[in-house]
Amino acid sequence: MVLPPEFLEAPVAHRALHDAGQGVPENSRAAVGRAVRAGYGVEIDVQLSADGQAMVFHDGTLDRLTHTTGPVASRTARELSDLTLTGSEEHIPTLSEILRLVDGKVPLLIEIKDQSGGLGEGEDRLERAVAADLDGYTGPAAVMSFNPHVIARMKALAPDVPRGLVTSAFMPSRWPHLTAEQCRHLRSISDFGRVGAVFISHHWTDLGSPRVAELKENGTPVLCWTVTSPQVEAEARRMADNITFEGYLPTVPAFH
Repeated sequence: MVLPPEFLEAPVAHRALHDAGQGVPENSRAAVGRAVRAGYGVEIDVQLSADGQAMVFHDGTLDRLTHTTGPVASRTARELSDLTLTGSEEHIPTLSEILRLVDGKVPLLIEIKDQSGGLGEGEDRLERAVAADLDGYTGPAAVMSFNPHVIARMKALAPDVPRGLVTSAFMPSRWPHLTAEQCRHLRSISDFGRVGAVFISHHWTDLGSPRVAELKENGTPVLCWTVTSPQVEAEARRMADNITFEGYLPTVPAFH
């Protein structure tokens, strides 16, 4: 099982092709539709509803992106879908809705957000929801997570869906909820083989890491996050096979 080649072609829109100033929030149906029409790949995030549905939403709480507060996981999928995203007329979509919208037209990269609070084992309800939604989906799709335990579970639940690790330098000052030892372990990307990962998405500022170079030399596709300008893109592409971007419009290959 390998990452489909489509993921190495058109740039991937981070949280879809959002533009809050135009009333198009991140991870919304409108943002996904814009990305599809423009020919970009789509990256989205999923969180778990109280009734076990995969919701397309980045944060663990509703405070930043809606007019209400509290954990996403405390509300049902119906309750979450009824909420309006700030600055727009959009509502929180389910993963199944986004799969129907994308419908295989562009590659879809799904980041499964950590539910444990510390990149630990936790429950597997979100992974099961994602696997169920992806069952039967025929377009190019892949899942990824900062949490290696999540990817190990996806290997068991959806073995035919390509899996990747989201990685970085894991500086302890930026990950205060992790121990220094956890940061060291995650920085090493030593779980790559164990969890059956076939790609990484690494923070662009740390693409010079020897471990990233080693993986690339071994044929591992290297994606990166999050590129915000043509200048950063040019630097990132020295190592990365493709970029995840926001805040500007990179060139889409003519053959796409």
